[in-house]
Amino acid sequence: MDSVDKLMAAITMVEEARGVPLSASCVVHRGEMLELLDEAKEALPTDFESAQKVISARDAIIEEGRVSAESMITMAREDVARMVEQTSIVQIARDEARKIVDDARELAEQEKNEVEEYIDGRLATLEVILNKTQDAVARGRERLAGAGDKDALAQLSDVD
Repeated sequence: MDSVDKLMAAITMVEEARGVPLSASCVVHRGEMLELLDEAKEALPTDFESAQKVISARDAIIEEGRVSAESMITMAREDVARMVEQTSIVQIARDEARKIVDDARELAEQEKNEVEEYIDGRLATLEVILNKTQDAVARGRERLAGAGDKDALAQLSDVD
């Protein structure tokens, strides 16, 4: 039995003791009561020491839990800050990529227009050259055709 049980037994002994008539006193066996109280007194320091060890262990566990919780909170805050920073970096990178793609598309459109204008100009020049060449060919064919008629007339006049 520990000290609390012994004290509870002493209380029970007093409660169940025979009462003295016309008084609040009771008759308790002195030897039994003293023996029970001595045992409680002897057990009390051991129980008190055990209770102090439990309280110390509890305090150590609470402190360890507090330190662990603070560490977790610190790590969580760092993770959140890192995630926010990465999110910002990713968003900045996406914005920059979008700007680069838009600039590239705009430059490609400008260059396409310039190339089309250059090709159109070259084709117009080629068209003019071909038209002149076609006119020259047509004139040459006409001369050949007209020269042949003159030659034929010249041959007829030679035969006469």
